[in-house]
Amino acid sequence: MKKTAEYVSLGHPDKMADYISSYVLDRFIEQDPRVKYAVEVMVKDNVVVFGGEVTGAVEFTTGTLQTWTWDALAEIGYTSEYADRWSGLCIDPKKVQIVNFISDQSVDIADGVERDGWGDQGVFVGYACKGEGYLPRELYLARKLNNALYERAKNTDFRLGLDIKTQITINDLDGVETAIVAVPMLEDVDLTDFIIETLGEEPENIIVNGTGRYTFHSSIADCGVTGRKLACDFYSTAAPVGGGSPWTKDASKADVTLNFLARMMAIKEIKDRCADEAFIYLSSCIGRADLPCATFKTCIKNSNHQEEWTAGTFTFVQKPSEIIKMLGLDKPVFAQLCREGGIGGVNG
Repeated sequence: MKKTAEYVSLGHPDKMADYISSYVLDRFIEQDPRVKYAVEVMVKDNVVVFGGEVTGAVEFTTGTLQTWTWDALAEIGYTSEYADRWSGLCIDPKKVQIVNFISDQSVDIADGVERDGWGDQGVFVGYACKGEGYLPRELYLARKLNNALYERAKNTDFRLGLDIKTQITINDLDGVETAIVAVPMLEDVDLTDFIIETLGEEPENIIVNGTGRYTFHSSIADCGVTGRKLACDFYSTAAPVGGGSPWTKDASKADVTLNFLARMMAIKEIKDRCADEAFIYLSSCIGRADLPCATFKTCIKNSNHQEEWTAGTFTFVQKPSEIIKMLGLDKPVFAQLCREGGIGGVNG
């Protein structure tokens, strides 16, 4: 059976939107660790649109949002120097305009959260498997190659751009059958040896920039919207996506909190049971602290490679505030988590 996974860099327009929202959330947490935040971001050309709700002891203006956006873009690598080098082919921070549609959080939601209940209902999935990073091999390699190209483009090889997509297909024997790369180029760069060295093997097929030319990139070439790269943030096709985007909400909404908790619990199942695969399923109810559903499903392959599955339920008694504190999500860490690539940065 062939398996394929894709990954995108922080310079991709959808991840730009995720990162800007995460960066702004961190600035609010610095002002008020109990801030309630649910803000989506859309980036098109040189316009950044904020829409959502914020409640807490925080102060900001549209001008503040613009400054934070400049800072977030600079951390991604979209500086004025980069924009000058690409001359209209990418977002230009000097020309960025902000559209602000942020209002207060609903008082109905706020009442439940103040009683130490979850800020939303939802279902959440944690997954882990044997292997590097406790991730499916095709996803691990797509991430590894993407991160290597992004670091090269950002720090050493200025012929390459930051808006990078990688895709890896492995075959039944876990060998790399196809490696696909999309990376902006100011001039032709032969990446064959770099790809082979990064993957640690030579794919049967290597495709770089399938259209033959890739120069226009970032929000100039595509509209970026938060939450559109959940398969990259989580487990590709190996497991269902649980909840919504982890990069547009504070920890009380559970989209980051319970997904990360479930991931850590799945890794523990792999370690404790010497399992091959583990799934953790959690759910939350808005305004309530208890979890309506907490179940696990674990696979162990015997010596004949036959799968033996074990499933069951468990009780989780910690309150939202306790889980948030345990995971360190009451601190300004969301931009860092987004930079590390979501669930793949949680390796137990």
